[in-house]
Amino acid sequence: MEALVPLIIQLVTGAIGGHAVGAAFKQAAMSAVMKTISGAIGGVGGGAILASLLGGGDPAAAAGAMSGVLGDAVGGVAGGGILTAIVGAVMGAMKKS
Repeated sequence: MEALVPLIIQLVTGAIGGHAVGAAFKQAAMSAVMKTISGAIGGVGGGAILASLLGGGDPAAAAGAMSGVLGDAVGGVAGGGILTAIVGAVMGAMKKS
């Protein structure tokens, strides 16, 4: 159960970050489902990257560096937003071609 809580937090906050970026950059016409999926995937990736950077791969050290829930949320929002922006840019470029 302890392993699922960070994953759920990263998925949800990633989707939130994806929707926020999708709303900010409306020129890349993405559906809500696409924003949610890319945000959730980016959220998990961002959370994993942040945890490895802060803790050197050691979850206990990462928890000490930044509170677990806060770190998962920050990594999720950032990762979800970044991946959604990348996917939106690629989709926008494909539509122009």
